[in-house]
Amino acid sequence: MSTDHINRRGFLAYSAAGAAITSTPAFARSAWGSERQSKGSEMARPKAIFFDVNETLLDLTSMKRSVASALGGREDLLSLWFTTMLQYSLVSSAGGQYEDFGVIGAATLRMVARNNGIDLGESDAKNAIMPIRSLPPHPDVREGLQRIKSAGYRMITFTNSSNAGVEAQMHNAGLTDMFETRLSVEDVQMYKPHQHVYAWAARKIGLEPHECMLVAAHGWDIAGALWAGWRGAFLARPGAQLYPLAPKPEIVVPDLSAAADRLIAMKA
Repeated sequence: MSTDHINRRGFLAYSAAGAAITSTPAFARSAWGSERQSKGSEMARPKAIFFDVNETLLDLTSMKRSVASALGGREDLLSLWFTTMLQYSLVSSAGGQYEDFGVIGAATLRMVARNNGIDLGESDAKNAIMPIRSLPPHPDVREGLQRIKSAGYRMITFTNSSNAGVEAQMHNAGLTDMFETRLSVEDVQMYKPHQHVYAWAARKIGLEPHECMLVAAHGWDIAGALWAGWRGAFLARPGAQLYPLAPKPEIVVPDLSAAADRLIAMKA
């Protein structure tokens, strides 16, 4: 069986890392994380940094405008649509199914529209989310990534978007040269924050979970990474919040520029 494309139904049996995480209670992993931070080892550098893409690196404003327009100008429905999309990506993973994130996005956009009396066809829903492939980076991103890369870190994108989707995103944002490789959940047929996805990503790069750090602007993504034994850096972009019931990541900063400061200061 290929380690690059794991059958999702056999993943638990196949993945030793996944089995180890599954057998470890959440409270034990949280306690381990607290002990690690209390000893100050959080100041040692991770061996690789994984970057979430949408909202973490790329500015979703243009897609939000497009989606709001498809919803009859109802900007108040944007948050509901995004959380519904996340909900059904997890429903798919829990049910042993997989659809492209964009397909789920269009389907859930139509659900939200119908629940609010808005007539939205399938093609219009797909067109509404198309700007996701040509999003600009946040103003702090290019400079922050360059500084982190210059400090000698291994850098990988790690996203719920498809392989073709993230390739287009990085090309259009002018960020392809910043990363050694791109990882998409498409290859494991399961969505973040399922813990097996983080185990797969660490193994794919040849590292143990505790040697990996996720940089993300989503509390659910950081929570998933920490529960899977990773380290975390949370970008508290406007509207982003940590999940109060998850362990707190060692880095909590407003943007990637501030995260770069913290990462560069870590002991090599």
